[in-house]
Amino acid sequence: MTATVSPETEDLRIAPATMEDLDDLTELVMDLLRLEEDFEPDRGKQEHGLRLILEQPNRGRIFVLRNDFKIVGMVNLLFTISTAEGGMVLLLEDLVVHPEHRRHGYGGRLLEHAELFAKKRGFSRITLLTDRISQDSQAFFIRHGFLESKMIPMRKTIPL
Repeated sequence: MTATVSPETEDLRIAPATMEDLDDLTELVMDLLRLEEDFEPDRGKQEHGLRLILEQPNRGRIFVLRNDFKIVGMVNLLFTISTAEGGMVLLLEDLVVHPEHRRHGYGGRLLEHAELFAKKRGFSRITLLTDRISQDSQAFFIRHGFLESKMIPMRKTIPL
């Protein structure tokens, strides 16, 4: 028995995001933030943050998993320097797959692409934050070789 492949999921490829993808990327990040307890989705904020990365590639990269019809998922990597590592490292800010396409291995494909990008560019570490309440998310990252840190994330919001 052969599985049928819909035109919307065949020929999926990973490519750098472009400004033309901004609306779709914004929707994906808003979907992600709806699942998190620490943040409230805000279209203006999400669009502005994504635009900052797309307009200045020295800040980071956004890669999308797409075909000719739509974006299925994205990974957002920010560049920073670690004094502990003595060099450049990545902060994985967002990894999200459209709800209709989850549990098909697409998140793993995006994560593997991020790791390959890190190796090719000489980044020595990828750090991420995941929700404490999301056991599925934690298990996903552990399956892909991430380890729980002994450090405790803390944040302070600076009112603008």
